[in-house]
Amino acid sequence: MQISPDNAEVPVPTAEARLTRTIRLGSGPLRAAIKECLAVEGLPTRCGSAAFENAPTEPAHATVVQRLIDSGDFTITHLAGMHELAFGMTGENRAYGTPLNPNWPDRITGGSSSGAAAAVAAGDVDVAIGTDTGGSVRLPAACCGVWGFKPTFDRLSRRGAIPRQSSLDCVGPIASDIQTIIRAMRAMDPTFEPAELSREPRLGRVKTSADGFIETAIDEALCESAVVQRSLPGLDAAFDAGMTIINAELAEAFGDLARSDASLGDDVRQRLLRAMATTREAVERAELVRQTFSAEIDAALEGIDVLVLPTLPTAPPTWAEARNPVNILPLSKYVRPFNLSGHPAISIPLKSANGLPASLQLVGVRERTNCCARWLCSLPAVHSRCPCEIESRKAYGGFEAVRKIGLTVPFCE
Repeated sequence: MQISPDNAEVPVPTAEARLTRTIRLGSGPLRAAIKECLAVEGLPTRCGSAAFENAPTEPAHATVVQRLIDSGDFTITHLAGMHELAFGMTGENRAYGTPLNPNWPDRITGGSSSGAAAAVAAGDVDVAIGTDTGGSVRLPAACCGVWGFKPTFDRLSRRGAIPRQSSLDCVGPIASDIQTIIRAMRAMDPTFEPAELSREPRLGRVKTSADGFIETAIDEALCESAVVQRSLPGLDAAFDAGMTIINAELAEAFGDLARSDASLGDDVRQRLLRAMATTREAVERAELVRQTFSAEIDAALEGIDVLVLPTLPTAPPTWAEARNPVNILPLSKYVRPFNLSGHPAISIPLKSANGLPASLQLVGVRERTNCCARWLCSLPAVHSRCPCEIESRKAYGGFEAVRKIGLTVPFCE
């Protein structure tokens, strides 16, 4: 450990911590990693916690794991590290090691799907399957400069995922390009099928209080696109409501563990103990916010295809900066609200003028039936005229990669 100026311990991230176990399932050409909170037959589902090191082995694969194997497109080669119990946003894990951010080594990987995003960014695997309860796919994807997709709530099966019950959590893929996101989604949900838009997409730009360099990077990426302004006045209330519900649900799942002498990281134990103070009345108020905010997003999406806003409000903090909780919780202010509402959202990597990640997020419409797919946004026309220089390296190629390959960005219902 290093020591920061405020005398708090700073973790020393390592490349080895990205992937925690080598396995081999399936025989497809693409390499996949599975976050440690998804069941793999014959192994304990450790959830990044020493408390579950000797948990009973799983009798069956999680549904999404089985479907990846059955698709013939993927070979599952590893389990991926994570923030303990999926209850943290930095990716730090003192039991099994903290993953190194391959593109910005002094900065956090983000959590909780930290090993998944870092492994994709490093090229260790082609895709990693994470879970997203309050931004836990999109946030680390943004920190590491890769793509992260949170489908609509309940789009992908959570059978075999921990926690067992959640009104917020979604399984979702992380990859270095949109083709692999699509391929993984097709494998995990055979009804998922992309469709091209026959016109330039209609984009609703949501202005936020994100750092100026992030807003500038997004505006430059959109360039001459057909953009209208949209507002989400309930965003802050939705963030708070999302925190209330995740606290209540994780306290229900892991509260007894926190009260016991189980081997938990102190950060997670203290977070769980605080979460246990969440009252039923607070949850009821949060559920009312969920209804109001969901309707607000639906209204904002009328007449357009997708909302556009930052994934992160600022650059990922350095590990020394991450010692101060004030620098961490706000990182999810633009991702957590869409777990509350259940809308699909994808994080697309950009690189800002100062060389730091400035990821962009698209939020799409929820179909009100379960019988068809909907693809809301196509990017090639948006960026074919873009004069701005966007780094096209695979690790954070984002829009330029989409422009070159001529693919759509998916939102599926």
